[in-house]
Amino acid sequence: MSSLKFETDSSDEANGKSLLKYFHKKNLLLALGSIGVVFGDIGTSPLYTIKECFHGIHAINPSMANVLGVLSLIFWSMIIVVSIKYVIFILKTDNRGEGGIFALLGILNTALLHKSENKGKRHIRTYLLFGGILGAGLLYGDGVITPAISVLSAIEGLEVATRAAKPFVIPLTCGVLILLFSLQRKGTTHIGKLFAPIMILWFVTIGAFGILQILREPAVFYAVNPAYAVHFFMSNGSHGIIVLGSVVLCITGCEALYADLGHFGKNAIRFSWFSFVFPALLCNYFGQGALLLAHPEMNINPFYNLVPEFLLYPMIALSTIATVIASQALISGAFSLTQQAVQLGFCPRLRIVHTSGEMQGQIYIPFVNYVLMIACIAVVLGFRESGGLAGAYGIAVTGTMIITTFLYLMLLLYNRKWALWKIIPLIMVFLAFDVAFFTGNIFKIADGGWFPLFVAAIIAIAMTTWKKGRDELYRKLIGSRLPLEMFLSELPGSKTPHVSGTAVFMTLSPVGTPPTLLHHIKHNHVLHEKVVLLSIISRDVPTVHIDERIKLSDLGQGFYRLEAFFGFMQKPNVPQIMKMAAQYGLVTDPMTTTFYMGRETLLTSGSSKMMRWRKAVFAFMSRNAGNPTSYFGIPANRVVELGTQIEL
Repeated sequence: MSSLKFETDSSDEANGKSLLKYFHKKNLLLALGSIGVVFGDIGTSPLYTIKECFHGIHAINPSMANVLGVLSLIFWSMIIVVSIKYVIFILKTDNRGEGGIFALLGILNTALLHKSENKGKRHIRTYLLFGGILGAGLLYGDGVITPAISVLSAIEGLEVATRAAKPFVIPLTCGVLILLFSLQRKGTTHIGKLFAPIMILWFVTIGAFGILQILREPAVFYAVNPAYAVHFFMSNGSHGIIVLGSVVLCITGCEALYADLGHFGKNAIRFSWFSFVFPALLCNYFGQGALLLAHPEMNINPFYNLVPEFLLYPMIALSTIATVIASQALISGAFSLTQQAVQLGFCPRLRIVHTSGEMQGQIYIPFVNYVLMIACIAVVLGFRESGGLAGAYGIAVTGTMIITTFLYLMLLLYNRKWALWKIIPLIMVFLAFDVAFFTGNIFKIADGGWFPLFVAAIIAIAMTTWKKGRDELYRKLIGSRLPLEMFLSELPGSKTPHVSGTAVFMTLSPVGTPPTLLHHIKHNHVLHEKVVLLSIISRDVPTVHIDERIKLSDLGQGFYRLEAFFGFMQKPNVPQIMKMAAQYGLVTDPMTTTFYMGRETLLTSGSSKMMRWRKAVFAFMSRNAGNPTSYFGIPANRVVELGTQIEL
């Protein structure tokens, strides 16, 4: 018996070691993958951060005190903002494994929902909602600027190699951007496998070049002392604050890092950051600083001046590829953000193409893709150099960071139930950096900072108008609906003839009788033997488990109420919903099923509280919204649309 027990324990121990080995291997693969996707934006920041501090309109003299002061600011910004705020604290805040500003908003909305009877809490939810929408607008602005400034900065390296290349920088940048956006329709499933090796090579290369320069000027390590940062501000006054608006470029990509939480998990992202990405970035930044200590005249482009002359062209090629990868992450993020906005009711339906049968997150939205491409090319042609875009870039990043900090504050207060004495010191430290960076960028509004604010304003107006308009439309439709119980009680007396097959009536709300059903009876004078009232309802969570997806109620007389629940990271598919409903007892034949949808014509002459111009904007957006037939995956030859006019 003892021998048998020993063998069993050995087997358990071996299985345990095997599982542990598998766990470590899986996390290591995720960590490697995160290097290629999560850190593209922040990883290419060395291309322009030091350059913007010491060269350009708002640059400062590259003296030893200033170089050490800027490096100290970069070092402590990456410690406090990236490492502590985002990697340690914000990454803990996931909505069923997903991250990003809408995921954070979803957690808060759920936490405050049961308090909505309180007027004050309703106002808090309204402010949080607007803050989230404004943050999303700034992220779209970031999605326009990131590809433009990243690719432009990489190709500007040609000017270091030869002055003759200057006329070709803008055309080459536009060419790379057009190619990048043209490839989006193919998806990133296959090309994504190359991201990690290329970005690993990128970080190893920039880190190695930095170390070689640090070995020549080890005095650069004095910058670790925060006293140099304090002295920098004391010596330069308001000019130091303006330079801080360029220092912020070293922490771009934090929001993208948080948004990619669901793809890799916090452990993989943390491991990659602390063990590989952060050290490589610090080595390069300190290497550029060491170069400026020895050669202040190289402030025009210190990143490429670190590179030996014979490796300059290969480094330009590697930089261009790395910036394309960084841009890809922001473009994919814009697609994901738009999908979430559609599901949460902030955006009209748009055509969404799934580019992978294996990964749900691999999507392509043509409208968003081409709008971003046109906007990126426009800002390259308008600003013409990365220095002009730096001011625009900084204000988008810092504005989003402030909003995230306030949302995190509310989450700690209402969701985590932290005591104020714990919350206030932490939030004050985060806000001290966020507000300081934002203040530094306010001075650059005239130099380009207006652009992301303009984009954010347009997005915020569009999203709030759509949300308000849909709420008003919902109120109009629900307010005039006939109670379903009354309709069913009067149905036997109407002697309406029945035909074989199934009729599915798509309805916004699982309350009352859908207007399309009443119009169908009024005009066609028949009913199908099975009538399904289908409502697709979005939840404030990324995904709804398949076991919680369907709710079916048998209403009698061949009528069924079918509710399908989806998260904001999921796209509803009506044929799949009908197949799932069969498991709950509602068996239908796709060949004899007809789908009925309402087509509303909106009139702006109604009595709703929306302003007239908002009504006009909402009516325009509604007319140009994507076809619900294709959005919900319904076969076009099985759809009947019934129109109605509604006054808002």
